[in-house]
Amino acid sequence: MNYRILAADDETELLDALGLFLEREKIEIIKARDGEEAIALFGQEDPHLLLLDIMMPKKDGFEVLREVRIKSKIPAIMATAKDQDYDKILGLELGADDYITKPYNPMEVVARIKAQLRRYYDYGSSEGIQSEEIRRFALVLKPEEGILEKNGEPITLTGTELRILELLMRNAGRIYTKQQIFDYAWEDPYMSDDNTIMVHISNIRAKIEHNPKVPEMLKTIKGLGYKFEKE
Repeated sequence: MNYRILAADDETELLDALGLFLEREKIEIIKARDGEEAIALFGQEDPHLLLLDIMMPKKDGFEVLREVRIKSKIPAIMATAKDQDYDKILGLELGADDYITKPYNPMEVVARIKAQLRRYYDYGSSEGIQSEEIRRFALVLKPEEGILEKNGEPITLTGTELRILELLMRNAGRIYTKQQIFDYAWEDPYMSDDNTIMVHISNIRAKIEHNPKVPEMLKTIKGLGYKFEKE
């Protein structure tokens, strides 16, 4: 499959450098210089992944991601300034799958892009993925189709949220550390701070729990990690 990504950043020299590395991997890059252009190109080009700088003219990366998430669940990676934890957390809460810190190494960005593409588009055929649906409490998860239902009603998940929930629901009662969850959901060595996992878990709870502040299904085990309760 020939992949096409939409990268939005007003620092065009960064996109030019990234484009050279993506070309070697036979990944097409569509470049946008501001948020409005990114929205327009998203509708025209039907990309497989988004790479969004947060600080852009006209519309920032958060606004672009909000608009895209109304229509699509494709993988999204946010580019943030160094040490801007609030930006990272907000991006994840809006449905970003990953983030990178600027200035970035193009080779690392390409590796993250490839990991997201592999995870999202090869999900059903990935080695070790079991396709049968999982039923826990009022939830039904259909991993191969990327569908979650609660009491028969569909719930929208990002690709990363789906991977995390699939791991925990399939292995109900077992405790997983943040590193184990990261290794499974990202398919990469642990290279993130704890906030990344915590925000994804919080987002999942907001979607599945009756009261996310007092979760009944997805529990925190203090000092150890997380588990999905057995019924």
